[in-house]
Amino acid sequence: MADFVTYLGPRIRRLRRDLGLTQAEMAADLEISPSYVALIERNHRPVTAEILLRLARAYKVDFSDLSEGTQEELQTKLRTAFRDPLLADVEISASELGDVANSFPTFAEAFIRLHTTYKEEQLALAEKRQDRPGASASSSGDPVAAVRNFLAARKNCFPALDSASETLAAKISEEGGFAAHLKKRHNLIVRRLPSDVMVGSVRRLDWHRKAVLLDETLDAASQNFQLAQQLAYLELEPQIAQAVEEGNFPNDNTRRLATRTLAAYCAAAILMPYARFAKSVETRRYDIEGLAREFGTSFEQTAHRLTTLQKPGQERVPFFFIRVDAAGNVSKRLNSGTFPFARHGGGCPLWTVHQTFKMPRQIVTQWLELPDGQRFFSVARTVYSGGGSYRALSVERSVALVCEAKYADRLVYSDGQQNVAPTPIGIACHLCHRITCTARSEPPIGRQLLPDNFRRTDTPFGFSDS
Repeated sequence: MADFVTYLGPRIRRLRRDLGLTQAEMAADLEISPSYVALIERNHRPVTAEILLRLARAYKVDFSDLSEGTQEELQTKLRTAFRDPLLADVEISASELGDVANSFPTFAEAFIRLHTTYKEEQLALAEKRQDRPGASASSSGDPVAAVRNFLAARKNCFPALDSASETLAAKISEEGGFAAHLKKRHNLIVRRLPSDVMVGSVRRLDWHRKAVLLDETLDAASQNFQLAQQLAYLELEPQIAQAVEEGNFPNDNTRRLATRTLAAYCAAAILMPYARFAKSVETRRYDIEGLAREFGTSFEQTAHRLTTLQKPGQERVPFFFIRVDAAGNVSKRLNSGTFPFARHGGGCPLWTVHQTFKMPRQIVTQWLELPDGQRFFSVARTVYSGGGSYRALSVERSVALVCEAKYADRLVYSDGQQNVAPTPIGIACHLCHRITCTARSEPPIGRQLLPDNFRRTDTPFGFSDS
């Protein structure tokens, strides 16, 4: 018995966690050093017969409970994971798997947990697609997703369109504004008509009457944006078409959405030419309202434009932009950086983008921290669309700009807030593994729920350690 040794690192660690003990507390109970406990848990030291006896005396555990499975169980799980078609081209022998399980059990457990989460997410996505009649198995079947991916891959920046728009903006300025340019270059006049005459349109190009028609309820910023977008269609069509061609979109719907998106991009670039806007951005320290006043644009238009300032050699702070309604529906999501919540983020109730509706038109700032420790700075405010006359329908939404914490001191909004504690948020409940969150609405994928017949946690869900 004195010569008996075995490696039980993962089992000892799980026992310690199930008992709610730290390594120092277990070490005290077993009369060994905390560093020795750490070495045992990492399988850098064996569990001797003497240690097993101390474990049995201290925690009333059966030897068979500790020895059952161990490395053989890990090897079996690893073999199963490596049979996944995703890893079919990875050649790994049984002896290599055994080496991983024996020498790096913590890594093996982490890999198994990640693979389990991946498989469950696959099933969840498959179920969602089945619930959508006619949904394509490919993301290319969703035009919105395809265009978002197209923009994200280019950091929402199109230097060629910026240059062309900047040249056009200079011509418009020289000729006295949009109306004068449209008349001189295209023999078109600008007319503002009542909503009932526009019949559901906010802008219409009427070649018969040689006019660009606008809904008279549009505010000045929206009217200018619509005129700029019309000019983008009239004069920048070749550049837009070339950019759309680079997307290799699979169908007309997606190409049309991409064309509309890039025409809006050009409209913003005409109203806020890259060089002048980028210079003002630094001078005003990203003061969105100040920039909007200078360029005659809306808060949302200006915030949106800030996500596009990534021209090589003239980069500014990379932002993530999101627009949500009071019900939490995301209607716009743009990304000029590498933000982890660019694809799924926006659903955490602890993020103040959802709380700005209580403080209309007020700037709300917040430091954010994701479960992996990444920190960000958020600027949010409500915006409105529609309206413009009595009883006209108006829609209130909230928009937020988010940058990495390392850029926050370049924003005027961060002044005096350097010592404010960050709010712990998640990308979305089903993707967030911060298990102590009391605002959680659903359990994260890959975690096992604890029964509550013995203990009810103060959070909505309790989770097992494995």
